[in-house]
Amino acid sequence: MVGVTELLAPPRPRLHRAWIVAAVAFVALLGAAAFRSVPSVLLDPLHEEFGWSHATIGAAVSLNMLLYGLMAPFAAAMMDRFGIRRVVSIALLLVALGSGLTVFMTEAWQLVLCWGLLVGLGVGSMAMPFVATITGRWFVARRGLVTGILTAAGATGQLVFLPLVAALANAHGWRVPAIVVAATALAVVPLVVLFIRDYPSDVGLRAYGAPPDSEEGLRVTHAPDAWRAVRVLGKAARTPTFWLLAGGFAICGASTNGLIGTHFVAAAHDHGMPITTAATLLAVVGVFDVAGTIFSGWLTDRMDARLLLVAYYTLRGLSLLILPSLFAPQTQPSMLVFIIFYGLDWIATVPPTVALCREWFGNDGPIVFGWVFASHQIGAAIAAAGAGAIRDLQGSYDLAWYIAGGLCALAALMSASIQRREPASAQPSMV
Repeated sequence: MVGVTELLAPPRPRLHRAWIVAAVAFVALLGAAAFRSVPSVLLDPLHEEFGWSHATIGAAVSLNMLLYGLMAPFAAAMMDRFGIRRVVSIALLLVALGSGLTVFMTEAWQLVLCWGLLVGLGVGSMAMPFVATITGRWFVARRGLVTGILTAAGATGQLVFLPLVAALANAHGWRVPAIVVAATALAVVPLVVLFIRDYPSDVGLRAYGAPPDSEEGLRVTHAPDAWRAVRVLGKAARTPTFWLLAGGFAICGASTNGLIGTHFVAAAHDHGMPITTAATLLAVVGVFDVAGTIFSGWLTDRMDARLLLVAYYTLRGLSLLILPSLFAPQTQPSMLVFIIFYGLDWIATVPPTVALCREWFGNDGPIVFGWVFASHQIGAAIAAAGAGAIRDLQGSYDLAWYIAGGLCALAALMSASIQRREPASAQPSMV
């Protein structure tokens, strides 16, 4: 017989608010990442129109990646201080401003200002620590899976737009896709303002999957402190685990965003492949990245994160060593195999890395991951500039692929050296 209490109890919502927040975060990450697809496709058009060298254009992209990484830990602290909605909304506006202003540039320093500074600050303010913050506050169950989904948005956004950007650039010039991307970033701002909330407790909920007596999802207040991110770094840097994670992730950035993401289209074009075809191949990487990163998140919920990193870096390194032999004017089956594999492995490293940061550093995990992610972008920046310089000096990217393959083997060894630690989700903040 149904009791009176059960009859009077309000019906439970079918969809937890956490999934709505995650969906909007996915769209926001996708919109911000869209602009980051532009440089790799427009490398040759800018070279042809302005006469800027590959190294000069690569330097602007390098600054973008550097700021993208260095802003990340401070963005996590700013989200604690000012709220997720404010930080992400301002970040998207910076992306739109930087993208829109590129249509007026005539000098190389303006390229550095727009692509490097403004967009770097914007995307850096909602980089991967944004993912760690959302999943850390809103999810207990399915945390690894959601991390994979949101990571896929950031990585895929800069790849799936490549065919559109290439087609628009060929038909209307490189300025049109810059305007389109600015409009895309602006269109996401209202969604963030309407649907994102800082904590589940702000709407009377607990984190998804949190038991009734858990404090997961409750608001955590920090005293206003501009140096919190620096102090967290000081504590984390005393552990070997931090440096092993940061070193491996620097190589991850060098072998993805810095090298493949920035120079694959130009390298393929060097071998006679049309730019639109090469851009489509990178878009396919983005499609498979969705599946690979989500699957990696699912595996992270069930397996040792360290072993996953060892496998990912080892396989990535082997694939880079054979890449120079795969380039041709037409897309060969062997190149398609590489593209599919690299897509599955593209940012599969993020869910296990986020899990290890939370396991080792508790509630400061998002900020620690921000610093680890900064190393990712430092590696990407070095690779973006370095590969461009190698191309200018040798007329080929081959040496860049071989160096990256060897570094991936080093990243696998570093991941294997990380010690196991019991989950530390209940640990207090370091500062």
